[in-house]
Amino acid sequence: MSAVTRLARLLPGRVDLATIRRSPGRDLLAGLTVAIVALPLALGFGVASGLGAAAGLATAIVAGAVAAVFGGSDLQVSGPTGAMTVVLVPIMLRFGPDGVLTVGLLAGLLLIGLAVTGAGRYVRYVPAPVVEGFTAGIAAVIFLQQVPAALGVPTPEGEKVVVVAWRAVLEFAHRPNWPALALACGVAAVMLAGARWRPAIPFSLLAVAGAVVVTHLARLDVTRIGALPATLPVPSLDFLNPATVPALLPSAVAVAALAALESLLSATVADGMRVGSRHDPDRELFGQGLANLAAPLFGGVPATAAIARTAVNVRSGARSRLAALSHAAILAVIILAAAPVVAAIPLAALAGVLLATAVRMVEVGSLAAIGKASRSEALIAALTAAATLALDLVAAVICGLVVAGALALRKIAQAARIEEVPLATGDHSAAEHALLAEHIVAYRIDGPLFFAAAHRFLLELTEVSDVKVVILRLSRITTVDTTGALVLKDIIERLEHRGITVYASGARPAHTRALTALNVLDRLDEAGRVFPSTPEAIAAARAYLHQTGTLKPV
Repeated sequence: MSAVTRLARLLPGRVDLATIRRSPGRDLLAGLTVAIVALPLALGFGVASGLGAAAGLATAIVAGAVAAVFGGSDLQVSGPTGAMTVVLVPIMLRFGPDGVLTVGLLAGLLLIGLAVTGAGRYVRYVPAPVVEGFTAGIAAVIFLQQVPAALGVPTPEGEKVVVVAWRAVLEFAHRPNWPALALACGVAAVMLAGARWRPAIPFSLLAVAGAVVVTHLARLDVTRIGALPATLPVPSLDFLNPATVPALLPSAVAVAALAALESLLSATVADGMRVGSRHDPDRELFGQGLANLAAPLFGGVPATAAIARTAVNVRSGARSRLAALSHAAILAVIILAAAPVVAAIPLAALAGVLLATAVRMVEVGSLAAIGKASRSEALIAALTAAATLALDLVAAVICGLVVAGALALRKIAQAARIEEVPLATGDHSAAEHALLAEHIVAYRIDGPLFFAAAHRFLLELTEVSDVKVVILRLSRITTVDTTGALVLKDIIERLEHRGITVYASGARPAHTRALTALNVLDRLDEAGRVFPSTPEAIAAARAYLHQTGTLKPV
């Protein structure tokens, strides 16, 4: 396939337009909800990047709109993110605002190149412990980045967030700013408590609005965002200096890699939240590439898909990319109509928003489950998190992948053996056809069920049709990791959502630890659909079909 043909396949088509027309009212309402949630985050991440709140809003509007039109997911919401901010701060310190804008432009070109070459499919090989460790590390970096603003002190010099945060604490000890600390802690507490009480309510916006009112009535002396432009700036390439491109290219590679990784992981999360949704990874890279080409022209920072905003979008009932597009339009209207109000927001309040966001990014349950399932995978998550704090984000992911690959190969080597397996009755093709005629199909998973192979099983098994019962034969699985267990759980849930009853047989005791820690077979076990052997599962399935009237008594 030529590059031109591939490029044509990455462009929007009639299917996208047809999807938008299905439920525009629901999509517009979801877009309004996401915009309310995204406003304080866009302001906060813009300030945290060093380019200011206006840059964050420009990114959310421009990149959000472009990625919504050209991206590969109907449900994604793009804009400035905490992970990208972590990468941009050192670039800002070294090269200044023009360097950040140039890096965004170069990263956009690199993402388009990845899309045309079909590189999007490879993100599926990132194992779950790396993702969880990466997310926890980013959360820690974002939290530490907000310490100076939350304490109301000038940001100390330095590139390492731990050192900068410690210097800010020492500065606060000499000259405490209690109003700023109270604002930051108050906003964070309202967000965290509100999320547990009423997750659908945008407590981030309510808390920030409350902070503005309190500081105004009490006449508190706090640092505020400052004046914002009433409109987006005119597109310009004045920031581009070709002489700086070679020096900025390594940073652009890091930004492009992070944008690709975070966007495709976010799209995968969105697919899991909505049955029947499936993103196009190469088109998603193409959309993010165009978004990062456009955002710097309007003074915006590099962007990526945002997992938190995408989740809000899905939970709010979004059905098409119209929701993400309307979110960008609503933010543009807010700039036009309420720029003076937004300019009055205290920086400490935005710091509180990002502190709460960092806390909510850490999935304690997922990390605990990984720790219970396997010590080696807990080690992978811990190393990735530590590398995220000590190194840059791309290096942290590479470190996690290298360790995960080495441990996976070790598992395969330990499981490899030559064993004579007698042919069981259920292996005969005639028996299998007889079962199919009875609306039963049995699948045997041979070999390792781990991150490199798990998604292939997901694609194959979720294409099952015209059956009432699926029996998953697990006795030939040689090894299973956290990603494989999660995919197996996803397979069961997707099949059951389509009305297919699932039975499992032959799970080995050696694999029970991972499967139990992640609650993979709990629901089947409670329903009495887990059996030691396949013949027992087949007998139970036939009894169930007779009971429901699908099979007639002989």
